[in-house]
Amino acid sequence: MKNPRVKKILLALLVLFVLIQFVRIDRSVPKYESSHDFAVVTHAPPQMEQRIKSSCYDCHSYETHYPWYSQVAPVSWFLRKHIKEGRKHLNFSTWGKVKHNTQLHLLEEAYEEVMEGEMPLRAYVLMHGEAKMNEAERKELAEGFKQIYLDMGGDPQTFGEEDEGEEHEHEEHEH
Repeated sequence: MKNPRVKKILLALLVLFVLIQFVRIDRSVPKYESSHDFAVVTHAPPQMEQRIKSSCYDCHSYETHYPWYSQVAPVSWFLRKHIKEGRKHLNFSTWGKVKHNTQLHLLEEAYEEVMEGEMPLRAYVLMHGEAKMNEAERKELAEGFKQIYLDMGGDPQTFGEEDEGEEHEHEEHEH
């Protein structure tokens, strides 16, 4: 490179990249009771529990396993924001503390998101092969959410219908 201006810009970008590595993400986990975990509260079948833990828990629980690239900014910032939003929308670790009607609504949403292939996110599956589900696995997990909904006394006649005007304790998840 003969252009000194390009060299200065590249050097500045390199310095900036190194400096942002000192801005670390918060990985702390609040205290929570494991007895409130989704699998414990719902008595989810072992196969369903394993599937949820491999495909959902990294973003939707306090049992996040941070991969090596979560150490590198700005990727770490994106991951932290995504995990924070995922937990805000649905946190399997605090399931037992959520109101019954909200649990039913979350089960319906989980069913829809899995059946439609919206969850787990494609970007997540690319980096976490164990989260990938074929169509049969996807249907089995979704049906597991539906069965828990029914076991909790949810109305089979209204399953999957939108609750017009009813407010829930969470916000819609951004994809």
